[in-house]
Amino acid sequence: MAELATLARPYAKAAFEYALAADSLAKWSEMLALAAQVAQQDAVKQLLAAPNLTTDAKGQSFADVCGDELDAGGQNFVKNLANNNRLVLLPHVQQLFEGFKAQQEKSVDVEITSAFELSGDLQDKVAKALSAKLDRNVNVSSSVDQSLLGGVLVRAGDTVIDGSVRGRLAKLAEAMNS
Repeated sequence: MAELATLARPYAKAAFEYALAADSLAKWSEMLALAAQVAQQDAVKQLLAAPNLTTDAKGQSFADVCGDELDAGGQNFVKNLANNNRLVLLPHVQQLFEGFKAQQEKSVDVEITSAFELSGDLQDKVAKALSAKLDRNVNVSSSVDQSLLGGVLVRAGDTVIDGSVRGRLAKLAEAMNS
């Protein structure tokens, strides 16, 4: 997995820099999301694995499947990936691109998991506190996991804040066993 991300990084960075220079981050985000979904389809995977097709044919076929959703720059990007036998990296390229985009926009997606449904006011308070702590705009999504027993589990990128009762009990058990 890390190897695929390493291979995808230069392509994601190139796409990001091109989109940033063209002031079209949102459009490129949409195009890459579509291309990543197309690349994960079984029929497309079979097409990309076909040994009798040239890389140009694979790139053109892939661009044709995406249709008008890809602009000229997007089609060129897909064909470049095809020429380097890297179309299978599109899901990783898209994921890395989104990370670069979020960093540029100073935003972060935060997932809050709680034992019970959080009210809108409480979600807003948590979002404001996290926004101040992380110095970023926070996009909150929440879910319920009753196995937490109480408290919340917050995931913001690589940062995890475990304020759940289950997490505290696990820490206590670990401390008692050591």
